[in-house]
Amino acid sequence: MAQNHPVVSHCMAITLILMSTLVCQSKLLNDPLYRELLSLPIASDLHIDPESIAEASVDFGLIVRKIPAVVLRPSHPEDIAVLVAFANSKSSIPFTISARGCGHSVRGQAMARDGVVVDMTSLGNKTAVSWSQSLGHYADVGGQQLWINVLEETLKHGVTPVSWTDYLYLTVGGTLSNAGISGETFRYGPQISNVYEMDVITGTGHFFTCSPHKNPELFYSVLGGLGQFGIITRARIALGQAPNRAIWVRMLYSDFSAFTTDQERLISLHGRDQDEALDYVEGQLFMRRNSDSWISFFSLSDRPRLMSLLTEHELLYCIEVAKFYDERTRSTVDKDLKTILKDLSHVPEFLFQKDVGYVDFLNRVRAEELTLRELGLWNVPHPWLNLFVPKSRIADFNTGVFKNIVLRKNITTGPVLIYPMNNDKWDDRMSAVIPDEDVFYTVGFLLSSGFKDWQEFDLQNKEVLLFCEDNGIK
Repeated sequence: MAQNHPVVSHCMAITLILMSTLVCQSKLLNDPLYRELLSLPIASDLHIDPESIAEASVDFGLIVRKIPAVVLRPSHPEDIAVLVAFANSKSSIPFTISARGCGHSVRGQAMARDGVVVDMTSLGNKTAVSWSQSLGHYADVGGQQLWINVLEETLKHGVTPVSWTDYLYLTVGGTLSNAGISGETFRYGPQISNVYEMDVITGTGHFFTCSPHKNPELFYSVLGGLGQFGIITRARIALGQAPNRAIWVRMLYSDFSAFTTDQERLISLHGRDQDEALDYVEGQLFMRRNSDSWISFFSLSDRPRLMSLLTEHELLYCIEVAKFYDERTRSTVDKDLKTILKDLSHVPEFLFQKDVGYVDFLNRVRAEELTLRELGLWNVPHPWLNLFVPKSRIADFNTGVFKNIVLRKNITTGPVLIYPMNNDKWDDRMSAVIPDEDVFYTVGFLLSSGFKDWQEFDLQNKEVLLFCEDNGIK
């Protein structure tokens, strides 16, 4: 498991990559593709040193390894266009290009074997907050920007993006190429539903500005398009007024039907301007095996009775919600939250509440990351599996997967997320694919393993997928 000397294993893995790239460096210097690229005006931004190649050969998943021929660190978006145009029509050697932000993919999606990895982070920080009568507040941000930096800049103006991911150290272009989801999605839609306009470099190396009204086919293809329709260099993001604080609540359930019924009830209030609606709704699966991923939320005095409840039921389900507030709503937030949560069917006396700063809530995973880094448990393999499951089959998924696979195998480490979304907050013109039901669930197995046993977790993922296939869960 992950605790089996992960620091040593990770260092060995990186050392082996560095050694192999050192051996290959003389070969890379004479690589035909590299020599061709040296004729371009971007030659000074090309890198084949062992450190650059090693870093571009792995990702957050630490499962797949693909060694590129070259890493491009562009000084301007035009440098990327030069590379793509050359690959499209002038190179005598076919090669792939991958735009890489923080490399937070888990299956090699940010890599380009024998090709060119574009290190988008070299473009620097670019965030400009503006206002118009038609859009209200919005931010123009570079595709290479981290969401945490976007948050910090927009807060200076008293505004903030309204749709988030649970982890903020991801790039804007990266999440918009996927979907960008979190507990806010039920109300505000995914991040791809909160974009007004983008600048994109297409596969021909041309720049296009696109929006729902200008080059709409490109606009909708790129959003959720996994980077296959273009590289995002700028996005115009919707903003809303920034709250100051959040009331953060967790409620425990032993009955899955009560858990999903209450989740679906909570997301049924989802108007953007609806004061009585929550701002965040997620859910988790609690087990002893993955207790390290959720126990820290609870006080030391609460943990014994919580673990006693878990011993009794083996599996617990947790609804996690948040209600944001500011000076204007400070006097009413407690009353509003009490009204929203009344008559829910959680286990009596197992409701836990905190009052935290808005930024602290949004950036909550960062604290966990820093702890895991100190323990050497961050840079380990992450055989993750993320699924969208239709509401009509989520009970079957609970029985077949959570009880008959996950609980039986008893290997799952890391968070397991289960939370609902409203279909009408998504736009079916975009590339992202979701179930064709009014409500569907995100189920995320955010697993951590050791370097020698990630295959065991991967086999469990395959068993989950096979169960869905055999039982017609699309």
